[in-house]
Amino acid sequence: MCGIVGYVGYRNCADVLIDALSKLEYRGYDSAGIAVFENEEIKVAKSQGRLKDLSEKMLKEGKPSGTAGIGHTRWATHGEPSDKNSHPHEGGRVTIVHNGIIENYKNLKDFLIKEGRCFKSDTDTEVVAQLLDYYYEGNPVSTISRVITEVEGSYALGIVFADFPDTVFAVRKESPLIVGVGENESFIASDVPAILKYTRNYYLLEHNEIAVLSKNKACIYDLHYNKIEKEMQVADWDMDSAEKGGYEHFMLKEIFEQPNAIKTTITPRISDGLPNLEECGITPETLNKFKQIFIVACGTAMHAGMVGKYVIEKLARIPVIVDIASEFRYREPIVTKDDLVIIISQSGETADSRAALELSKKLGAKTLAIVNVKGSTIAREADMLIYTHAGPEIAVASTKAYMVQIAVMYLLAFEIALAKNKITTEECKKLIVMLQDIPETIQGMLKNIEETQYIASGLINADSLLYIGRGLDYALSMEGSLKLKEVSYIHSESYAAGELKHGTISLISEGMPVIAVATQTDLFDKTISNIKEVKARGAKVVLICRDNYEPEEGLADCCFKLPNVDNIIMPMVAVVPLQLIAYYTAVLRGNDVDKPRNLAKSVTVE
Repeated sequence: MCGIVGYVGYRNCADVLIDALSKLEYRGYDSAGIAVFENEEIKVAKSQGRLKDLSEKMLKEGKPSGTAGIGHTRWATHGEPSDKNSHPHEGGRVTIVHNGIIENYKNLKDFLIKEGRCFKSDTDTEVVAQLLDYYYEGNPVSTISRVITEVEGSYALGIVFADFPDTVFAVRKESPLIVGVGENESFIASDVPAILKYTRNYYLLEHNEIAVLSKNKACIYDLHYNKIEKEMQVADWDMDSAEKGGYEHFMLKEIFEQPNAIKTTITPRISDGLPNLEECGITPETLNKFKQIFIVACGTAMHAGMVGKYVIEKLARIPVIVDIASEFRYREPIVTKDDLVIIISQSGETADSRAALELSKKLGAKTLAIVNVKGSTIAREADMLIYTHAGPEIAVASTKAYMVQIAVMYLLAFEIALAKNKITTEECKKLIVMLQDIPETIQGMLKNIEETQYIASGLINADSLLYIGRGLDYALSMEGSLKLKEVSYIHSESYAAGELKHGTISLISEGMPVIAVATQTDLFDKTISNIKEVKARGAKVVLICRDNYEPEEGLADCCFKLPNVDNIIMPMVAVVPLQLIAYYTAVLRGNDVDKPRNLAKSVTVE
């Protein structure tokens, strides 16, 4: 969840590390630090707070000067956010940064204390630093190899040894880490944006592979010190994609990037007017064999799965179960070899989703990954793979990644329905045309966003609010509610509108905002009845509906009207104002929109 960087080269290392860490701020953190070789000694600077706090501290106390070192932004797990718990951590001759959780740290710490070791922090990370120093006899790779056989949990480690002043070492298990290769310089990083300013070439580290970085080369070894030849990866997006490009926030930029992201995602997967997923390892023959589908994901990705469930079941008439990944892995799911398990994850590294994938494979099911990050763990380990091609999504609150995830779910639903003969070729082609028209429809909507700003202005002082809808509108309400609470910090919940009278309506009080999504024509009248129920009890209603509906007087306090598209494809249109309402509410409340409190972009620990 935090960010790791490392550098060996000819530049000022501290500047490179701070710059690289700034590109990983979206991952979420509460402290930061760097360790740099200065005159062959390791100098550490770290601080609770943001990178600017670290930079200000170094202005007062001095910035380490050298050309090799490691850096880190921490998201607290063991030990509260503080200077002493910030990374890097020292263990004598060894200094490390760590992403992940060491599950057996307590036993290891007890052992080291008995051996006379003293600890300066409350973290699990310092245990690894101390253990490395305890076993160190001059060979860094063999020491790393020995230590990781004793460590249980997930980790990405950047390591420097005091007697190897021009070298950075790294190793990973489950937590992501890449090795960047530039001209006379080498890097490690948790994610590609950290190194894009310097190089687009990188290697993917597999589990328990050890990287040794020097100025002129980056070598990778297995646990037995055998050199591994790796395929060089090349980032297919540039630095401009990871910058704001004139927008006030990444979140707003990414909302506006959605039309192009949809095109980039679906266009290569359409052939002769029909879905074609063969390049993803998916054929109609394969899809026709499945008797049941599980969609497993977390957060926003799970909401994309909810849309997928409605569409697949409606068109293909095959049962679909949507599971939260953290529940799926522990509830002993009944999954068989006749089932398909779809794992949706923007990062491809989400811990619970990775575990769900592993469990599904053990149970004999075929697995399909829908991910955005090339070479990620989930992408590599699934039987079939669809990349979403959204490009970098920097804001913690997901928008365009959600949009392309549901675009993929539509393509998949269309192909499953066609494979099972539940729709004709002509019907499938009509559905594809509707999907292809969506980017232009959204583009038109984004030219007029003043109404969402007005709606947001009426929400900023709310203590709590509800989102309601039926069918696909309920799935949308879940995502709208999550977006609002993520960035505005207003308590918000979503409910199926028909469930209001079974308890939730008791929460309605005078002036309480209720955002009602009513776009599904077959459920419209029933949703309107539910809106009248909350309005009669004093709710302040924001209605999201089609532009051909004229609300009766007194039904809604505010109305946002959507272009008319088919019911089944409407979620791609209706989610846009929900995203913008969340964004502008957060802006008006003065919040850090791209980096909301307590959240991380990539959740790589349980």
